[in-house]
Amino acid sequence: MKNIHRLLLIFFLLAAVTPAIASDEHDTHAQDTHKQEKFAPGNFIMDHIADAYDWHVFSIGEFHATVPLPVIVISEQTGFHMFMSSKFHHGHSSYKGFSIASEGDYRGKVVEMIDGHQVRPFDISMTKNVVAMLISMAFLLWIFISVARAYTHRKGQAPKGIQSAMEPLILFVRDEIAKPAIGEKKYEKYMPFLLTIFFFIWLNNLMGLVPFIPGGANVTGNITITMVLAVFTFIITTFSGNKNYWLHIFNTPGVPWWLKFPVPLMPLVELMGVFTKPFVLMVRLFANITAGHMIVLAFVSLIFIFGQISPMLGYGTSVVSVLFVIFMDMLELLVALIQAYVFTLLSALYFGMATEEHH
Repeated sequence: MKNIHRLLLIFFLLAAVTPAIASDEHDTHAQDTHKQEKFAPGNFIMDHIADAYDWHVFSIGEFHATVPLPVIVISEQTGFHMFMSSKFHHGHSSYKGFSIASEGDYRGKVVEMIDGHQVRPFDISMTKNVVAMLISMAFLLWIFISVARAYTHRKGQAPKGIQSAMEPLILFVRDEIAKPAIGEKKYEKYMPFLLTIFFFIWLNNLMGLVPFIPGGANVTGNITITMVLAVFTFIITTFSGNKNYWLHIFNTPGVPWWLKFPVPLMPLVELMGVFTKPFVLMVRLFANITAGHMIVLAFVSLIFIFGQISPMLGYGTSVVSVLFVIFMDMLELLVALIQAYVFTLLSALYFGMATEEHH
């Protein structure tokens, strides 16, 4: 059964890559007419960490093999449209009035030309980050459903297989994060959320380090995704807040009265803290993951920068660059776990502060 699943997966990937390869062959003549541009490290780095409408597999010269993804847009003039991103021929062509902007505020996004101006349609496309996120979610569901079934069918027995691998991690989140931060009495109802964000962030951090499909997407380096995670933490914290939590915000004990009245200085500071905490969660995860990818890509860019000056200089630089890239990738493996831990720990601390009883 497992072999059948693997064959189906390989068939799907080949079927998905085939249209893109065909479009490459169709567009080879058009690409040959373009003059070779000077290497731009800024564009190279931003193109790799940004989201995309197709999934790059490999390139050989001017040949690019990609997995096209569904483009789903709603135009104010022509209504709903759905087509594969291979119609754009890697951004060199337009389709039904839509194209991928090569410059400007909408660079890399689908735009529509209306009266000579680029207009952004309502875009709900299945981009690389969206597909990578769905893959990671499906993988996590498979893991945790398998673990749950193992606990159901193997009551009282020693864990084995995937259950044995996951149990120490689940206990780590429970015993080292949830219990100390929230308390023995109230931690259980927050465990599903804490386990979800811990494994979701960690898995997507690791997948972002894998240079081939289904890895390579910068999911946790996308600020909209980190914003959604932080918003969930904010909502849970706000609705979990008890009387003591709100009292500390609007009437902080132990603070002189003249800092509360007539100008409510301390209440304003505390209220700002309610919003800055999730903001810090959002920015910290986004900035750390994005910075790691940018550093790795910067070392790779050095090879091409020095190679334009002299081929021998490029070859010499490649040795140092590759060593630094390997070192950074090893460091990123550690950062992937640390960032998942920090986000989960801070969320648990916020929940603990919201539910702490008055002493």
